[in-house]
Amino acid sequence: MILFHETKLFFIPGDKMSNYMFIVKKVIAGAGILHIHLNRPEALNALSEGLMQELHHLFSQAKNDSSVKGVLITGEGKAFCAGADINQLATLNGQRGLSFAREGQAIFRTLEQLGKPSLAAIQGFALGGGCELAMASTMRIAADSAVFGQPEVKLGVIPGFGGTQRLARLVGKGRALDLCLTGRLIKANEALNWGLVSEVVPATELLTRATQILTNMLKLAPIALQSVMTVIDQGYDLSLSDAFELEATHFGLCCATQDKSEGVSAFLAKRTAEFCGE
Repeated sequence: MILFHETKLFFIPGDKMSNYMFIVKKVIAGAGILHIHLNRPEALNALSEGLMQELHHLFSQAKNDSSVKGVLITGEGKAFCAGADINQLATLNGQRGLSFAREGQAIFRTLEQLGKPSLAAIQGFALGGGCELAMASTMRIAADSAVFGQPEVKLGVIPGFGGTQRLARLVGKGRALDLCLTGRLIKANEALNWGLVSEVVPATELLTRATQILTNMLKLAPIALQSVMTVIDQGYDLSLSDAFELEATHFGLCCATQDKSEGVSAFLAKRTAEFCGE
């Protein structure tokens, strides 16, 4: 059973999921930010089946809830997320492993295709599925204590929730091969140099900075934000000419919006634009 109280989501003792996790959901007043906080610190926020199901629910809710403008993902304790639950991994055979990977990919793809900005604020370990969760977010910033890696090869498997593909697209084929073939870990500053994260801040400032970035972004035109994310996501694997056409199409769509008129008028009048998402 689930109770909603003061914009937080709690699992009641006795609920099946409460045996190993609960997630706190909080919409930050005034900004429309859905804060998804992974809270299994005793397991380094490992991605159990229950946690994955709840993430799917929350991502789908965020996509369809007009009051949610953006998503912030954080983790409790000394890890953002240390990856898949090893006890569950131990039970997988070939067929169940295939289904497990497909389901995880679909859940993270829902996050990637929200049509709304998402930001992973990473402290401590972001390993395996945790790194994959961060990469499925629109943007990533890290505390100076953060550590990243795709160490699945050390368990006799490979990344299964999109890690081989997103990592190569973010940092390049050579660096993706480096991390996935060696299983080695990299620290926050190296992740920044590689382009895996866009900013590194002191751990004490991580949540404040993450909220600031999202809040400032959400002051901009929602349709334009969605178009930027769509064009970059879909255009990446198209031919250059097809990607240009996709960009031109979305540029035209944006030009037909009230937000475009407001943005141009505000600029000419030297005032702050007030976008309505229409």
